Amino acid sequence: MTTDPQANRVHVDRVSPAGRTSEPDLLAIEEPLEIRLNFELAGRLAQKSISITMRTPGDDFALAAGFLFSEGIVRKPADIAEIAYCIDPKSDAPNPNIVRVTLSPDTRFDAARLHRNFYTTSSCGVCGKASLEALRTQGCPTLAAGPTISEALIHALPQRLRTAQRCFELTGGLHAAALFTPKAELIAICEDVGRHNALDKLIGQALLAGQSRLDDHILVVSGRTSFEIIQKALMAAISIVVAVGAPSTLAVDLAHEHAMTLLGFVRDQRFNIYNAPERITPCASQP
Repeated sequence: MTTDPQANRVHVDRVSPAGRTSEPDLLAIEEPLEIRLNFELAGRLAQKSISITMRTPGDDFALAAGFLFSEGIVRKPADIAEIAYCIDPKSDAPNPNIVRVTLSPDTRFDAARLHRNFYTTSSCGVCGKASLEALRTQGCPTLAAGPTISEALIHALPQRLRTAQRCFELTGGLHAAALFTPKAELIAICEDVGRHNALDKLIGQALLAGQSRLDDHILVVSGRTSFEIIQKALMAAISIVVAVGAPSTLAVDLAHEHAMTLLGFVRDQRFNIYNAPERITPCASQP
């Protein structure tokens, strides 16, 4: 059986009309990741644990960077001086479940935000998520007018996402977030047991590569769209979000407030447009 660093092998009893068999199987790994922040406070170096999230190991540095960016703690690549695993004092080796992010000395952010409880689960994201009014205080970017994409290309996106989900193919247990061009060309994809983690990894990869705005990209997610998914896309200036599943009411409210195009139930040659349909070009055969 194929192995993968994001999956563990187990033995299961499979029950089917043919009977019961004992076979090997692969499960997606879920482990905690603690994010610690090093920053200057009143001329002295301070450290604070700001997040514990249940995630699938892999792209941990991108996950940390994307989380800090989507929460408004960092705004640009230069705000991050270093990302590294913390050293375990017992073994004197890096601890793969604790990441330390050191901010650049001139990075400015609202230290009061660090008092929030950032414990997150793989299923629901940040528990007790802030309201729309609290999000407004972060200073969200203004979305660009474009891009536009045709209905025909939108229909192709779910299968292209599914084809690129390497670890999902092995385990059947991971969410995915991917960036596409307006021509439906895959740019990047990240997988995780948490849909919000997959998006943080995707945004973090772009940030660490020098991109803080993703105006010309289309975000495609494998599940539903919650408020948190739209919030993270908004912070990265993504104007089109495509989801295989349904949006929540708060996600639609946030998309409407910021003129973001939000699509849901994109499957079986159908989809719903919940906001800003002007970015979606109808098929030529339609009136």
